[in-house]
Amino acid sequence: MEKHLFVGLDVSKNKLDVAVRPTTRHFVVANDDQGLELLVQRLAALKPMIIVLEASGGYESLALAALSEAHLPVALVDPKAVRHFARATGTLAKTDKIDAQVLAHYAQAVRPDPRDLPDQELQVLQATVKRRAQVVKMIGQEENRLEKTRLPRLRRDIEEHLAWLRQRLQDLNRDLQEQIRRSSLWQERDRLLQSVPGIGPTVSRALIPHLPELGALSGKKAAALVGVAPFNRESGRFRGKRMIGGGRSYVRRLLYIAAVVASRYNPVIRTFYQRLRAAGKPAKLAHTACVRKLVHILTPMVKNHQPWNQSVTQAP
Repeated sequence: MEKHLFVGLDVSKNKLDVAVRPTTRHFVVANDDQGLELLVQRLAALKPMIIVLEASGGYESLALAALSEAHLPVALVDPKAVRHFARATGTLAKTDKIDAQVLAHYAQAVRPDPRDLPDQELQVLQATVKRRAQVVKMIGQEENRLEKTRLPRLRRDIEEHLAWLRQRLQDLNRDLQEQIRRSSLWQERDRLLQSVPGIGPTVSRALIPHLPELGALSGKKAAALVGVAPFNRESGRFRGKRMIGGGRSYVRRLLYIAAVVASRYNPVIRTFYQRLRAAGKPAKLAHTACVRKLVHILTPMVKNHQPWNQSVTQAP
């Protein structure tokens, strides 16, 4: 029997399915405090090399926290990567038990690096940023409904809800500002990020919790995390267009907005954008390249604790 054990953990609202490779062991525990305590005990006894689970709409949070606090090696992986892996290995059926087995197989084949759980303050900041994005989305939805509603009684109801949401947005903005102010490290990073023309408070305060690796990685690796690092599509004589994919979609969307603004008001990004457009590149592709350019600019700034300086900015 292989010395190392690999665990796949399929998470649902009420239960956790656990598969262990290379054995055929499988067991189920409840997704509650009692079940998590039992899970930690059983996995600690097994001493697995890696435990893999995928993002499940927040249901994985308790298990991830419990395993991390018990100092067990755990990795949270992209569900899309696991689905591609399942299809590649011929596993087309989908049940909780099969999903756990696929995750265990993925753990054994890919062996992703375990990642430490962010500290409590960072988790609170991440949750606040996420909630702010949800409130902004709801405001947009209610504004669209108000535009299409003609009945006075329903319009009043929507307007009252909009007023409440806008107040909540102001409260969340204050919460974010206060959370960042309490940390000298975050306060410094916020100052550095906002020194770049095109990056405002919203983008800066989302990058701090959702791209904490910024400055610790190379520009290329940071761009890959965001999902704007192009990869080749070549086979034999075929030479396809390079594509981007994966990464942290929320961060990428915010940086795309920042890149659009920067392409007008940031002298370095504006010159870069205009050069791409003059070469015949579509606007969307040029803006995506500007996102990558921004990441390459931000990386040494954060690493060296240096604010924006146009004269020392280098192209990616």
